[in-house]
Amino acid sequence: MWYLSRKSQVFITLLLTRANARSHERLSHPSLIKKQDTPLSPLSPEESTLVDAISNTTISEWSYYYTHGAHLAGKNRTMAQWTADRWGENGWNSSVVSYYVYLNYPVNKSLSLTYSNGSIFQPSLEEAVLTEDETTSYPNRIPTFHGYSASGSANAEFVYVGRGQQVDFDRLIELGVPLEGKVAIAKYGGPFRGLKVKNAQENGMIGTIIFTDTADDGDITEANGYAAYPDGPARNPSSVQRGSVQFLSTYPGDPTTPGYPSKEDSPRADHSQVVPRIPSFPISYVDAIPILAALDGQGTTGVEVNRTGWVGALNVSYSTGPAPGTTISMSNLMEDVYTSIWDSIGIINGTIADETIVIGNHRDAWIVGGAADPNSGSAIIVELAKAFGKLLSQGWKPKRNIVLCSWDAEEYGVVGSTEWVEEYVPWLTETAVSYLNIDIGASGPWPYIAATPELHTISTEVMKKISWMDTNRTMYDVWFEYTQGSIGVLGSGSDYTSFVQNGIGSIDMGASGDAADPIYHYHSNFDSYHWMSTFGDPGFLAHKSMSQYLTLLAYNLANQDGIQFDLPNYATQLEKYYEELVSTIDSALLSLDTTVLQSAIAEFKAGATEVQGLGEQAAATNDSELLTLVNHKYRDFQRGFVSQGGLPNREFYKHLIFAPGVDTGYAATTFPGITEAVQAGNASLAAEFVTRTANAILVAANIIKT
Repeated sequence: MWYLSRKSQVFITLLLTRANARSHERLSHPSLIKKQDTPLSPLSPEESTLVDAISNTTISEWSYYYTHGAHLAGKNRTMAQWTADRWGENGWNSSVVSYYVYLNYPVNKSLSLTYSNGSIFQPSLEEAVLTEDETTSYPNRIPTFHGYSASGSANAEFVYVGRGQQVDFDRLIELGVPLEGKVAIAKYGGPFRGLKVKNAQENGMIGTIIFTDTADDGDITEANGYAAYPDGPARNPSSVQRGSVQFLSTYPGDPTTPGYPSKEDSPRADHSQVVPRIPSFPISYVDAIPILAALDGQGTTGVEVNRTGWVGALNVSYSTGPAPGTTISMSNLMEDVYTSIWDSIGIINGTIADETIVIGNHRDAWIVGGAADPNSGSAIIVELAKAFGKLLSQGWKPKRNIVLCSWDAEEYGVVGSTEWVEEYVPWLTETAVSYLNIDIGASGPWPYIAATPELHTISTEVMKKISWMDTNRTMYDVWFEYTQGSIGVLGSGSDYTSFVQNGIGSIDMGASGDAADPIYHYHSNFDSYHWMSTFGDPGFLAHKSMSQYLTLLAYNLANQDGIQFDLPNYATQLEKYYEELVSTIDSALLSLDTTVLQSAIAEFKAGATEVQGLGEQAAATNDSELLTLVNHKYRDFQRGFVSQGGLPNREFYKHLIFAPGVDTGYAATTFPGITEAVQAGNASLAAEFVTRTANAILVAANIIKT
């Protein structure tokens, strides 16, 4: 999974409205133990069976298994088979399918800082081995590295580039800071890490080092008196965020097979469009401090640069540099391979063959552990399979097919899910109702969701059936307190990406920490079973509640006579996106006629109201043929949003209502074809996408027309 940094004092509504839902600021909240505001909704007998079948004890056991063996993408078929076997024991028809993809693995790296006086600083580049945390000392622990980074070396002066967005580079150019031939030092946070490297490369830089900053940690820092992990909840100073540097906003999946599944005999495309040509790797904040400090007094100070997120919390000035005569020497050697990856697939056939609910979580991790990312979700998925097994043993069968997926190679670029969707897209187009994704199922006690708008109502109503972490509060109340009722817009960063971009509505979910909770060491060796059981979710009660929630949501989508969608809410969200678009156009001082778009939204809104009424009529009259007609309209309408071709220079992204931003990789941009053309000042392209977007909405409106 990909995860954005969390900083304190930022209003989460804005965050969840425009970002990948797993991008969470560390906010302050009172205790979970307080008076219940929303009464628990009653459960049906089958729902009670499901909820009662879920145990935090067995979830802890599944977590222990997943977090005590290296499972880097393409390196652990045994774990894929183990997952399928657990599902099979509970009545699922389970198998393991493989794809043959391009990946790369670390061989060695080096980094040194040479001062103008000739003295040298040599960073450690690795994370501490902790006696208290056994998996940090495993001999097969995985080095710190960037997946899909280029092999290469660089020896040059260096420049601090902030968070590495193109607007940061624009500011450096405006300030006259030389970039050509320099090494970039970038701070995590903001755009996806691959776009930091891409922007550095496109500005003539020859290498990139990306560091973690304690500014992302809210209140829980050593500077505020908290002990560092393993002695306390603050960040261990040696922690390093591994991750992919694929250019996610261009296209995800195997870089060598864009748009088609990767098999051993698949033709291979040039991947230079989506992977870097310059070397990069990540470092800890303790290794970054001397490098940043070497720029103090050189170039422009961070305060004077005056860019969002530029200045962090380390004791340096965050100056741009370069420092004359002070150089970075870096070397990175990667092994490029074509190798098998393995997706575990489990199926329960429903009584309605052409309606399907897909549920997924990825299994691979950058580390031996991965207790939060992704294996909190993996443990939750195994427990969900066990719970449904209880119903199956009683003779139950769902109305809709349920497909359970454990993806491999998500971390490199949602590879396993993308290849599977590309292989099965004709069947998915004909049958898929929704995709339910859980990645970081629990890294703290505060639940969040991001979803396509038709799922907003059902996803929040199911929350009212869950007693959160065995307290007297519903999940709904805790979620509302954390998010102020905001539901995120899906951009990219996890396995829902290929589903959304093929017109299949999706939800992503999890539970996170806030400003007063222990620091989650993302993509670090310290995302371990020991950290989870000691700090992240002692007792695995957040895991338990999230498992109950996902299970009941899947059950209700798969088993209700009528598909539980809220299309009028989709129309409401389209109107909100339109208002934001008009504001963007006005801010850009661009003349653009959006009348056809506004009219298309109005037509969709009318159709949404009509089809909802038709569904109510079918239920009231017990008209099965009419109900099937409505259900198929619900299943199919979002295919309209992907019917007009892809975005400029990134054709994979076909959903014209939302897509990851071209310079964010994670965060969603609404009406992306229009919005990004407006932001680029391209009036003719913006006008073209007004027409194309309006046409997409009209196709969706025609699908739901009664």
